[in-house]
Amino acid sequence: MTNNPTALIWFRRDLRLADNPALHAALADYRTVLPIYIHAPEEEAPWAPGSASRWWLHESLEALDASLRQKGARLILRRGPSRRTLPALCRETGAKTVFWNRLIEPAARKRDRTVETALREAGIAVEEKESALLYPPETTVKEDGTPYRVFTPFWKNCLKSGLPASARPAPNRLPPIPDGISSLSLEALKLLPKTPWYASIAACWQPGEAGAGNALTAFVDHALPDYSKGRDRPDLALTSRLSPHLHFGEISPQRVAAEAQAATPPGSGAAAAFLRELGWREFSHALLCHFPSLPDTPLDARFERFPRANDHADRFEAWRRGQTGIPLVDAGMRQLWRTGWMHNRVRMVVASFLVKNLLIPWQEGARWFWDTLVDADLANNSQNWQWVAGCGADAAPYFRIFNPVLQGRKCDPEGNYVRRWVPELAKLPAPSIHAPWETKETALKSAGIRLGDDYPLPIVDLKASRKQALDAFAHIRK
Repeated sequence: MTNNPTALIWFRRDLRLADNPALHAALADYRTVLPIYIHAPEEEAPWAPGSASRWWLHESLEALDASLRQKGARLILRRGPSRRTLPALCRETGAKTVFWNRLIEPAARKRDRTVETALREAGIAVEEKESALLYPPETTVKEDGTPYRVFTPFWKNCLKSGLPASARPAPNRLPPIPDGISSLSLEALKLLPKTPWYASIAACWQPGEAGAGNALTAFVDHALPDYSKGRDRPDLALTSRLSPHLHFGEISPQRVAAEAQAATPPGSGAAAAFLRELGWREFSHALLCHFPSLPDTPLDARFERFPRANDHADRFEAWRRGQTGIPLVDAGMRQLWRTGWMHNRVRMVVASFLVKNLLIPWQEGARWFWDTLVDADLANNSQNWQWVAGCGADAAPYFRIFNPVLQGRKCDPEGNYVRRWVPELAKLPAPSIHAPWETKETALKSAGIRLGDDYPLPIVDLKASRKQALDAFAHIRK
């Protein structure tokens, strides 16, 4: 315990009490620890949280405050800019140290350097901890110090050092907050829109640390044993749905990895496929750390010359609304709009269709996902879009073009995923449901479907657009 009685713990995207390195370090050394959240979305520009993320953030902050109050404290909310708000809070409270967990996004790193300078100039110490990743990006490089650009050797190198230790529990009690320290109301942050469009999303999720724990328990108890065999099936509930909880730091990757391993028999390999997905998350964050232009600029510079459609507004709108006439694509885009989430296999299919069949820049798709996904994460979103577009790391063969009909018949063999999200086609049998334009008119009539009326005809010919994309790839190879 230091002679200084007060420290600040600055919450950002580490909205949990268990396994929170900055919080544990502050509590170890200070009698009073003040939990702070500063609302300053402009500091994350040009990638300030999108609409779905703002809804989740509102709910997660509310859950964090409730958890703090159960432990005897509360969350203090203030508005930015952080470089002025934090020194002012230190003067107000007498705090001599500010603790936080590191973020690797370019805007956050720039902001944190500015804040650290302002605090140190004011005589305030700064303690930065690692919280969001299993392995700090600086430790996951090649022997020559350069970053990996292929996933498999990256992950093998990570696993050489083993998985980090399992999570630390939340503290039993927290120091009470002294009287007189004011806080904004959560409503004052204006994270929620005026119209409750998020009602259907809210019905699908439980934001917050407790919700994250419930999601992990449900996954390891019911889905993990079959994950490796069924993770590409959007019609089955075999994915973890932990991505938004991980993004907002409501659960640590250390806890996720530890519980996944503990829930499977030693040596069975049942958890290996799932841990590789955590590894892909690590890979994406390492790439963003080493290549800060990842959200906007292709890693493969040749793709700056990739031919793109000029007048694509109508096709882009059809893609966004799930009205392309391609059932698996439309099912995915409608699931996204209704739930704020989309199955990962379907994400790859809808992204490939946008970039390669419609020749629309991947950056436009990434922006739409950023606004509509509850798990919108700058590293994951940017890396995955570049991977599908063929211009990112580990993107070979970059000329791969997902066929949404074949993908539908393989990954949604009974058509149940399409039936759920595209009810206009519900009476069509599999496999016709994945290509209604190939279905006989009598079968369409029997199912009560008039293409072009009840459900749109395809906005693009899959075979012809595939050839156009391959010609575009040939162009950039020259």
